[in-house]
Amino acid sequence: MTVKLTSRMEGPTCVIALEGEINSTTSGGLQAQLLPFIGQEGRVLVDLSGVSYISSAGLRTLLIVHRRAQQLQARVTLVGLSEEVRFVMSATGFLDFFEVADDLDSALERAGR
Repeated sequence: MTVKLTSRMEGPTCVIALEGEINSTTSGGLQAQLLPFIGQEGRVLVDLSGVSYISSAGLRTLLIVHRRAQQLQARVTLVGLSEEVRFVMSATGFLDFFEVADDLDSALERAGR
């Protein structure tokens, strides 16, 4: 199984939509795909509304993305977390690392489109 990644630009904001399960099998490839989108002082919205499951390996991938963003003074916002993904991220403290938005429209509005 793989995680499908699609990206597009909305003005100065990069929107990355993920679809599938983020687990030990898919997280390495996903990390390699995500990191190039984290640019200096940029804004990236990661739409997780199509992600039904995230494992500890997936959380590690998101943490690496967060650290890269910090190094480059970029901003990463997670969008559209399912109840299960939100629960896992909340229970492990990972929600504290990210800005979170309920939906893409509100995230883009906050980003200033």
